[in-house]
Amino acid sequence: MLPRDPIQENGTLLVGRHTEIERLSAVVTELAEGRGTVLEVTGEPGIGKTALLGLFAERAAGTGARVARVHAARGATQPGQFIAEMLDALGVPDTPVARHPDADEGAEVRSALGRWAARRGGVLVVDNVHLCDERSARLIARLVRTPPPGPFVLALAHRPRRSGPALREALEHGVETGSVIRLAPSSLDLGATSTFLGHRGLAGGKGLPGRTGAHTDTASRPAVSDSARDHAYTEWRASPAPVVDGTYAERLHAASGGNPRMLRILLAARWDPDEWPLSAGQDRDGMLREAASVVGELDSLGADAALAVQAAAVLGDPFLPDDVAAVCELRLERTLGAFTELVEADLIRPLPPGGGYAFRHPVLGHVALEHASPSLRVNTHRRALDLLTTRGASALRRARHAEHLAGAGGTRARRILIEGAAEAMAKSPAVAARWLRLALDHLPAGEGISGPRVALVLDRCRALGAVGRLQEARSLAHDLLRHQSDLPEDLRLSVYAVCGELERLLGRHQEAEAVVRAALDLVPRPLPLPLPAPTAELITTYGRVQLFRGAYGEARDLVRAAAEAAGATGPAVPYLRALGALGDTQLGLLPEAVAEVTRCARIVDALPDAAAVTMPDVLAMLGCAELFQERFHDAYRHLERGLQATTGATRRFIRINQLVALCHLDQLTGRLESLCRRAEEAELLARTSGVDEAAGIAMVLRASGLLWTRPRRDTDRLLELSGRGLALALRKRGWRAAVAVGLHAHAQLLGGDPAGCLRTLVEEGGPWLQRLLPAWQPSLLALASVAALRCGDIDAARDWAGAGETVAERLGLPLQRHQVRRARAAIHAAEGEHHRAAELFHETAESFRRAGLPVEHAWTLVTGAPSAQAAQGTQQALEWLDIAGRAARACGAQRVREEAARVRTLLPASRAATGTAAGAAEDAGARATTALLTEREREIAELAAGGKRTKEIAEQLFVSTRTVETHLGRIYRKLDIPSRAALPRALGRAARRPAV
Repeated sequence: MLPRDPIQENGTLLVGRHTEIERLSAVVTELAEGRGTVLEVTGEPGIGKTALLGLFAERAAGTGARVARVHAARGATQPGQFIAEMLDALGVPDTPVARHPDADEGAEVRSALGRWAARRGGVLVVDNVHLCDERSARLIARLVRTPPPGPFVLALAHRPRRSGPALREALEHGVETGSVIRLAPSSLDLGATSTFLGHRGLAGGKGLPGRTGAHTDTASRPAVSDSARDHAYTEWRASPAPVVDGTYAERLHAASGGNPRMLRILLAARWDPDEWPLSAGQDRDGMLREAASVVGELDSLGADAALAVQAAAVLGDPFLPDDVAAVCELRLERTLGAFTELVEADLIRPLPPGGGYAFRHPVLGHVALEHASPSLRVNTHRRALDLLTTRGASALRRARHAEHLAGAGGTRARRILIEGAAEAMAKSPAVAARWLRLALDHLPAGEGISGPRVALVLDRCRALGAVGRLQEARSLAHDLLRHQSDLPEDLRLSVYAVCGELERLLGRHQEAEAVVRAALDLVPRPLPLPLPAPTAELITTYGRVQLFRGAYGEARDLVRAAAEAAGATGPAVPYLRALGALGDTQLGLLPEAVAEVTRCARIVDALPDAAAVTMPDVLAMLGCAELFQERFHDAYRHLERGLQATTGATRRFIRINQLVALCHLDQLTGRLESLCRRAEEAELLARTSGVDEAAGIAMVLRASGLLWTRPRRDTDRLLELSGRGLALALRKRGWRAAVAVGLHAHAQLLGGDPAGCLRTLVEEGGPWLQRLLPAWQPSLLALASVAALRCGDIDAARDWAGAGETVAERLGLPLQRHQVRRARAAIHAAEGEHHRAAELFHETAESFRRAGLPVEHAWTLVTGAPSAQAAQGTQQALEWLDIAGRAARACGAQRVREEAARVRTLLPASRAATGTAAGAAEDAGARATTALLTEREREIAELAAGGKRTKEIAEQLFVSTRTVETHLGRIYRKLDIPSRAALPRALGRAARRPAV
């Protein structure tokens, strides 16, 4: 069985072609056994036909067969020229093809090829058959119908759109009769594209290296076509550098259409997803080098066709013959003749009636544009701009021409660039930033720090910030800040607001607060009605700064006043309402927050998609507030709607927050695979953006998801990952750090380290966890209660649970109450009140099930199964475990299934035989279990099982209490026990045996 992707062959990589390679291998095997065939490789240009033929030739040569590769090319001057040159290359020139045109050429050629292949077997690889002269094509068609007998393979590659009818009919007949094997490689799928990128050695999706090798034929040939460069398997040097995020590969795959050649061209051009399709990339020379085969096609065109294709490239898809004629200044009849040639060359294709024409692939238009001379491009862009202006086209369409005329186009070009940037800002901020830079570069000299210039610089800062170029944006904004005294008040407020937002995005919360506070003194009180846009922007920035610092209470009154002053329909209303909703939720002011979320949702839901996608930050804040308020369906709806407007490069900081919030939702709702995928993307984005605390919380989330899905043996590694994430998150004290603390503590408890869980909660959250997120405080108090219970401190467990019940009652959030009730059930079980415990476990599990939280539902049933057995019998407990197992299996929660299996073995009806045999088995099991421990771990386990407290063990062994707790955590995991109380049994002691 051949390996799947990727496939290595003599140092080269071929992806997404395992089916084709299996069939090629079968042909090679049959050739070695003395049987020949006709092999057809057909498909779109650039799809990898030459690559497959090259691989086939290499493998055939490896069997000892004679292999010759020939390439047809345009420009034959004599009938049969290609066949004559082909036979000459094979060393059999004495044929009647050129001497006797009326002879039975097919028989003679077939005989010559048979003799050539007779001794060792032979493979003739003919590429670009569609470019053969007509007579040569007829001869090849005859060979297809009647190939030489014996071990001879005729392998052909062609584009069916351009092949003549004789060849197409012969191949089709052969496929129907079984004498021709047809390979029609399709476009790469997303998985193959991702594999391709991984082996390309991407550095964050930018700065992409070119190819490191070139293909050479294994035999001489009469003409070498540029399509020989068309490999899907070029030599790549492997690199561990990842793709920026999950969307980069998806968007590049969509841009290339899965065509390997187009994919390579885009990578060579340093493709930027935010500038596509207006630009293929920054590296014009790299693109043209990789597109040499396409350039060769363009250079072979006639004069009118070459002019028309360049004009079409300037206009962009789709284009009409009349427009092309106007732009390239050809008469319409000559333009139509040029279009005929371009269609025959398969460079452009007609669209459905009335739709005009388009390039065969969008990349071809960019290659044609960059291949044109600079003077031709400028003049053509000028005529195209005039044409579009006359027709009243949008600024976005006109600006792509104006940017080429910024130096010579004067005021008109500059005005169009500014208008186009405003239209591009929401969906293509990178393009907007480029156009604004051009407009600024060509402002009249001597304007200095004028209002128009400042407004343009601020817009450029916003665009640069949206694509993650924060330092560049900050430098520009701070340069304006130096001149703030020369600015009118409205622009001054905007400058402060932009500076503060950039400092926040860079993680400099103190600097951000200082900058914004300096400007707040300029804001009149009470706030003016209606609220001016610069004032609204400043207050929104101030609120966000305090939100991320975990100090929203300092900004709350001002944000609420601004929301009232903004009215009901102002542009700032959604931002202020969403900010207020999330801030109040963060503070635990649930009645006000719930009302604010409802108002904000009504505003956002009424917006059309075109407007909603321009404010992903509003959707992100609203979705986060709904997450904390347990409105999970609405949270998913708003977060995923906003996610459509963000990518790894566009508004990446908003996307990080969206992904983190969606990870929380995925964890709660049991979408564990999605959780791990989103957390990985969020971590990559945060790391490449320098946002340590966001990377940290993403790492903790990923570890939390993997703890549920991976077997117990991975626990230590995953707890280490979570611990590293927490350390990163704690570098900046704020709401992210507070959330990461709770997540890591939960991971510690799940991983069998209850003492570590308590330590994390108390050290980072305060004596009663008051420094952690108020909306989640009840569940965290419940977590502390369970951890204390597992450490054997039932009094502390009762105190934690009581505090959790008080806070849960005040907040009124149902799922928070359920978490506390589960902790209370565990306390009842520890007290021996199993009837009360079982009843409470069952009610809580049902509440989780109705809320759509399958992992919590299953875990509650497993936790409560021993109480169900004690109160209602073994059969009831087994039913609970069966239900839990099914729920866990559905969402991939391996840890729940393992725990259910462990609990099942402890139930009386599930145990092995009793008596002496059982005792012997127990002793053997204890010895095997103890063997898992290190010498130090065995020593500590024996002391703990004997009743020694942690402090006493530390003093006896001359180590710290933390070291003892760390060892105990590892011991619990290795012995698969929940707490110290289970140590005597695990070590083979009777529970009644007195401590020594």
